Amino acid sequence: MGATKREHFTDKQNAIATLAKALGHPARVAIMDYLLKVDACICGDIVTELPLAQPTVSQHLKELKNTGLIKGNIEGNTICYFIDEKALDKL
Repeated sequence: MGATKREHFTDKQNAIATLAKALGHPARVAIMDYLLKVDACICGDIVTELPLAQPTVSQHLKELKNTGLIKGNIEGNTICYFIDEKALDKL
């Protein structure tokens, strides 16, 4: 059996694996694709674009944000999401 422990790999390899894992779900890929088209938007915009419920979209946004692929700016009662260009450079 091969080594799977993170400490056996470089920081760069672990970081790229984390980003790739976040993109391992087609809904997250669709969200990233949409954000590339519109530059920035709120969760409701993504909900109208994808065949997913708002809580599901919110969960996927949370995962993308936790890995650093996207960021969010608070604007009033909403969060405006956008792609973190530095994270894309890592990929």
